[in-house]
Amino acid sequence: MAKGLQDFLWTMLLLFCAIQELGSWAMHTEVEGPGLGEPGDPALLASGRVKRGWVWNQFFVVEEYTGTEPLYVGKIHSDSDEGDGSIKYTISGEGAGTIFLIDEITGDIHATERLDREQKTFYTLRAQARDRQTDQLLEPESEFIIKVQDINDSEPRFLEGPYIGSVAELSPVGTSVMQVMASDADDPTYGSSARVVYSVLEGEQHFTVDSKTGVIRTAVADLDRETQDRYEVVIRATDMAGQLGGLSGSTTVTIVVTDVNDNPPRFPQKMYQFSIVETAPVGTAIGRVKAEDSDVGENTDMTYQVKDEEGVEMFKVTTDSNTQEAVITVQKPLDYESKKVHTVVVEALNKFVDPRFVDLGTFRDQTIVRVSVLDVDEPPEFRPPSNLMEVQEDAHVGSIVGVVTALDPDTANHPVRYAIDRSTDAERIFDIDAKTGAIVTGKVLDRETAGWHNITVLAMEADNHSQVSRASLRIRILDVNDNPPELATPYEAAVCEDAKPGQLIQTISVVDRDEPQSGHRFYFTLAPEATNNHHFSLLDIQDNTAAVHTQRVGFNRQEQDVFLLPILVVDSGPPALSSTGTLTIRVCGCDSNGAIQSCNSTAYVVSATLSPGALIALLVCVLILVVLVLLILTLKRHHKSHLTSEDDEDMRDNVIKYNDEGGGEQDTEAYDMSALRSLYDFSEIKAGDGGGGPGEGGPGRNPASELHALPQWVQSPDLDFSVFRDYICRKVEQADEDLSVPPYDSFQTYAFEGSDSPVPSLSSINTWSSGSEQDFSYLGGWGPRFRQLAALYAGRRGEEDSEES
Repeated sequence: MAKGLQDFLWTMLLLFCAIQELGSWAMHTEVEGPGLGEPGDPALLASGRVKRGWVWNQFFVVEEYTGTEPLYVGKIHSDSDEGDGSIKYTISGEGAGTIFLIDEITGDIHATERLDREQKTFYTLRAQARDRQTDQLLEPESEFIIKVQDINDSEPRFLEGPYIGSVAELSPVGTSVMQVMASDADDPTYGSSARVVYSVLEGEQHFTVDSKTGVIRTAVADLDRETQDRYEVVIRATDMAGQLGGLSGSTTVTIVVTDVNDNPPRFPQKMYQFSIVETAPVGTAIGRVKAEDSDVGENTDMTYQVKDEEGVEMFKVTTDSNTQEAVITVQKPLDYESKKVHTVVVEALNKFVDPRFVDLGTFRDQTIVRVSVLDVDEPPEFRPPSNLMEVQEDAHVGSIVGVVTALDPDTANHPVRYAIDRSTDAERIFDIDAKTGAIVTGKVLDRETAGWHNITVLAMEADNHSQVSRASLRIRILDVNDNPPELATPYEAAVCEDAKPGQLIQTISVVDRDEPQSGHRFYFTLAPEATNNHHFSLLDIQDNTAAVHTQRVGFNRQEQDVFLLPILVVDSGPPALSSTGTLTIRVCGCDSNGAIQSCNSTAYVVSATLSPGALIALLVCVLILVVLVLLILTLKRHHKSHLTSEDDEDMRDNVIKYNDEGGGEQDTEAYDMSALRSLYDFSEIKAGDGGGGPGEGGPGRNPASELHALPQWVQSPDLDFSVFRDYICRKVEQADEDLSVPPYDSFQTYAFEGSDSPVPSLSSINTWSSGSEQDFSYLGGWGPRFRQLAALYAGRRGEEDSEES
């Protein structure tokens, strides 16, 4: 069959080429004009009528030619061509010289390559006729087109695949699912090569397709997602309008069946059992149950509810939005002793019901939940739960305020003991009988101090104090009339000297710390000691206030400047209590309008005393000044003690320097010369040097001889400091070996006195002569101020001479 189709196609191709060749010759026409120029040329019009220069037409070439010889396309010819070969035909443009070749003598055009219309539908070329000898154009260049003739060589293709569509389950027959479309690359204007029709290859039991539009529709009305949720449908597209020999292509369409709410919820079990302890607090979850639904998505959303009256009162059902489970919780406290088992009817129903499927049945289901209550050891319970008691404030210590009662709710009914939480009654104002629960007063009560008391009473099992119940108790202290009324403030009033009788001076009010249930009622009158008063009168206004008026004409503050008016105030009881307050009335001078101008020395003026705030500020300032003075004194004392401690330091390695010339003979007690003598032990120097006799430097030498041995400083050009070095080393060794003294490791620098002093130095440094070699007689010529010093050294020299002799 394929070979016959091929022969048919080639026959049609040859027939088409023959018709094309005849058409090109039939199109030879003539035009008026002398030459081969373009129509309308002025030169041609002036010469008269001539034949048209070109004899040719647009050409057609069949695509996909598979022959071995070049395919003949057409022929171009000029009227001036006499067949002698003097004219050369050439072409230029798209494909000229490569795809299309022209015979220069005959003008025949052949296609040398296989053409594809789907890649390029036509080629534009230009033709020239030239003189072969001179290569000049004999005719103007003209443009022509070679069109590629289509054949049915492209099958339809589904370019938008893969296709995925959806349709709701239980949709009626003919419901549109989606549309598919195939594309054919052949020429839609030529023949039926691009005319496509559609058909179903697989899945025709459930779906159909429109042959022209490609719209896929349902073929049945009982699509059930719960049975099969997707279908694979193969759609075929055929060109040539489905005729024999047409090419075809196919695609697979995935059709998803979407869910509708066509399945009601169903509980897997008709009864569920749970247990919970009786002490579980309200809101405790007992358990979860769930109704199954074959649908998906929001069609499985459910709500649960309790249907029986008993369950509604004791339990609550909520829906977990994540798991679609019914959560059963405690709504009221449970009591094992009252009821051991509760039965609850739980109903599940879809939240979203599709009215199209209500005829399928009710979309709800019910199940029974049995809740068993477990017994536990519970603390006592207060009965009745009243938390208010009252007691008179004048009740004696030990009076009963009230009785609290608590019972053990368990079957065992253990005895109960009572106590008061002392953190709520730290002052132990109340006590409680541990066995009876009677609350009594422990101290004297005072309503004015504390009108309410809030205490916590504890009830516990006698043999198990860990089972404790607490009850808050409010005790109200009832008032008794135990406080007399008092004037609201120490009243002071002023009256003008020219006051007239009946003039209002002051309005009096009182306060009472008691609070009678019927309210306060006070009575005012003058005290008995004011019965002889003829200056002022007191009027009870009957609204718990009283008014004081003048009774005479004019006052004289020279005679009496202050009046003290005692006022008696009585309350309504019972019992009636009273108190006396004093109203101080000052006589003052007033102007013509009654404004007070001046009073006596204790008159009705602003007191000269300072206000409490000013007194406090003054005291703070005084306190700050005292602190500053004490601080300064402390610093000074600390400074003096520091200087004293510095003066008290050991002077063994220090140089004592006196910048005072001394007080002469009268100043013998100003300095302690022993301190100077103890600073230097020149006997050690002499002993180390070996220059003294056997008695010098020994332990028997007295301080006077040491002082007398002080040599005189003589400046020498060649100083030997080895003596100082040896001396310091010996001192260091002594300090290191003596463990009873602090480590005096300081190094002292002794500066030279200089050479410009008119008086020779008394320093013993840099001299190694013994005391017997020194002559201190020159000290006598230094004047009265050094007489004591001269006598001291001269005396020592005399003693040494006597000892030597």
